[in-house]
Amino acid sequence: MNASELKQGDTAVIHHVEFSDLRNKLIEMGCFEGNKIKRLYTAPLGDPIAFDINGYILALRKEEAKLIEITLKKIES
Repeated sequence: MNASELKQGDTAVIHHVEFSDLRNKLIEMGCFEGNKIKRLYTAPLGDPIAFDINGYILALRKEEAKLIEITLKKIES
């Protein structure tokens, strides 16, 4: 499953970021293994999507969010 498939309000744990030109940039912005990610808001046409990554709000396009592999887990606040 990837981050673009999360439903609004769902929380997961980042499992892996796929290799691409954006991989290093995503990792620098907190998208790395073990970090929590929560889908917050979605633009009216579905793109971009705002995520909370360990308290940092990050807006990503769907294609960028598809690079972030996640594992759904029950996460305590």
